[in-house]
Amino acid sequence: MFLLSRLSSLVRLSPSQWKRPLPEALTDALNVQLANKVMHNVGLVLSVYDLLCVGDSYLLPMDWEGASHTRVTFRVIVFRPFVEEIAVGKIKSCTREGVLVSLGFFDDILIKPEALQHPKRFDETEQVWVWEYPTDEGHHDMFMDPGEEIRFRVTSEVFVDTSPTAPEAAPKEPPTSGSNADLAEVKRIPYLLHASVNEPGLGLISWWNS
Repeated sequence: MFLLSRLSSLVRLSPSQWKRPLPEALTDALNVQLANKVMHNVGLVLSVYDLLCVGDSYLLPMDWEGASHTRVTFRVIVFRPFVEEIAVGKIKSCTREGVLVSLGFFDDILIKPEALQHPKRFDETEQVWVWEYPTDEGHHDMFMDPGEEIRFRVTSEVFVDTSPTAPEAAPKEPPTSGSNADLAEVKRIPYLLHASVNEPGLGLISWWNS
């Protein structure tokens, strides 16, 4: 789920940052630039892990502030689960389009209706998905309420280049009211995980504890 990725970047330090040890100043500058941001085809960068190589620092004539520019090779801690990996999160919201799950630091996990336990239905009144667990008397309703802990399997990942230089994307659907607005965001997020709970042991933690 968490990986180390090797990167290289030219780091700019203003004169006010020169008072600190160079490795410390470079690490902080890289964290400001990269931490808690999605890198296309890399994952969600959490923080700088270490510096592997620090090159010479140069003053460039076009930088009127007199800042230094240093080429740095470094490693970052990245959140990027493996496909088929199992994780535990909390239900963020439900709509007819599926269930959105959050890990606290990462919210863009979608379980589509076809990936839920069967048989199921969407309760319009409660705005939640319900697993109709078969019993001798018919079925017992198992509600997937927001805030509940849920165990899921990652099935695929989708990266979308949202940088200013990315190819123009298809027109975005306007967000709707309520929890539907959350799923409208799915169409334009940079990193989306698809997940499944339609197998024994997956789904709400409370289902299997009880």
